Amino acid sequence: MNIQSHLKPVKLGVLGSTRGTDLQAILEAVKDGRLNASVEIVISNREKAFILERARRHNIPAVFVSHRGKSREEFDAEMTTELKKKGVELVLLIGFMRILSARFCEDWKGRVMNVHPSLLPKYAGGMDTNVHEEVLKNGDPETGCTIHFVTAEVDAGPIIVQKKCPVASNDTPETLKAKVQQLEGEAFIEAIRKFQAGNLNHLSTDQLD
Repeated sequence: MNIQSHLKPVKLGVLGSTRGTDLQAILEAVKDGRLNASVEIVISNREKAFILERARRHNIPAVFVSHRGKSREEFDAEMTTELKKKGVELVLLIGFMRILSARFCEDWKGRVMNVHPSLLPKYAGGMDTNVHEEVLKNGDPETGCTIHFVTAEVDAGPIIVQKKCPVASNDTPETLKAKVQQLEGEAFIEAIRKFQAGNLNHLSTDQLD
């Protein structure tokens, strides 16, 4: 039985620069009927990024858009064109290693979600393994991930979902990254469901201006 049948399907677009591990979790949730959604397009600014290969393996359009020699606004406008061609309703940033322009954030206000590998506002602005190194250095008892709406101010948009895990005494940045990545996919799925159900309207209207 499709447990998502009461929620309308949502068309997703994904922007990524790396392996796209969280995309795999989303695709499996769609396949299993846990998420009533479809990934319409995956865009990367890196031609060899594995996230594009991951998309191709699932017969999802994989588009490389180079950022070289373009202003941030020009590059973002190209991505917007590709996303709109596919009728995308919600954009997910999965390991996307670029800052989005204010114009893009405005055009997609309340419709762009990012995952951050910490419990924001802690370690805002940090990236990937650096965040996990800081968590260990500071002796934090727990860490996790945050799904938040994207605004022009980096890592400062309204928080949608947070998931936590304990930090063990023998954890390394690599083991912590693996733990947090396990949470990220499920956090994205929960955030997409909230978007579908209209439970985020208060966030996107009150806090995104």
